[in-house]
Amino acid sequence: MIHKRLRPFNTKETYPEQKLDNDLSQGVVARGTMVFLRGQVAQDLDTRESLHVGDAGAQTAKAMANIKLLLEEAGSEMAHICRIVVYLTDIRYREAVYQEMGKWLKGVFPCSTGLVVPALARPEWVVEIEVTAVIPDPS
Repeated sequence: MIHKRLRPFNTKETYPEQKLDNDLSQGVVARGTMVFLRGQVAQDLDTRESLHVGDAGAQTAKAMANIKLLLEEAGSEMAHICRIVVYLTDIRYREAVYQEMGKWLKGVFPCSTGLVVPALARPEWVVEIEVTAVIPDPS
């Protein structure tokens, strides 16, 4: 791994009562240029149209696709994500959101914080994902 992942773990062991499979870490030590992405939602980045109203899993997939696209435009990639912050409008969406997110972050082991908030910027959005990544220093 390019970045040092502190105490990596999988949510299968941490939350055995939940059907999750996310590779996370307690911390990440990274070298390189930092990339900060604003919170991503289920919105088409070109048209600004909201997508997948009422479907937390599909909203997560679109948010993660936006993250992947923006990181690539910045010269980074999903493997260089160091930190994610997940905002949910209802704790009942957690399983669907984290299951989908886990598919995109398999083997990455970012630090992750999840929060439940009363609302996001638009009422149809139920999940927002904020990412900090790096563009590694050349070897």
